[in-house]
Amino acid sequence: MDWLSDNAWAAWLGLAAVLGLAELVSLDLVLIMLAVGAVGGAVTAAAGGAVVLQVIVAAVVSVGMLAMVRPNVVRRLHSGPELRVGPQTLIGLQAVTPGDISALAPGRIKVGGEDWLAKPYDEHLIIPAGSTVEVLEIRGATAYVHPIATLEP
Repeated sequence: MDWLSDNAWAAWLGLAAVLGLAELVSLDLVLIMLAVGAVGGAVTAAAGGAVVLQVIVAAVVSVGMLAMVRPNVVRRLHSGPELRVGPQTLIGLQAVTPGDISALAPGRIKVGGEDWLAKPYDEHLIIPAGSTVEVLEIRGATAYVHPIATLEP
């Protein structure tokens, strides 16, 4: 027991290592926060703090990491780009109209390497041939498009 009181920092570091290895199995980001608290206890022990102070520092650091750091890390790990699949991947792409397009006379466009029936998103709009359009919505097998404004010299 005399060795433990003289080398409490080593015991805290051993506990931190065990918690770190256990985190590799659980991947919950809880045990690693407790391991950081154990490192805080090791620093306090190395500085010559009493055992009660070491436990308090380890507990405060652990609770602080669990309350402040873990939620942010989990949020970042679980968030990512929104995955779009199927026809939804065509939204935002541009195409050139080979002929006039209106709500009463739909045309065809080639977008994403595929031929699509196209109607104007605004049903009162007539899109002239040769216009560059952007796909705003896909409903069934119809792409609803809107012309892109161009600056003419």
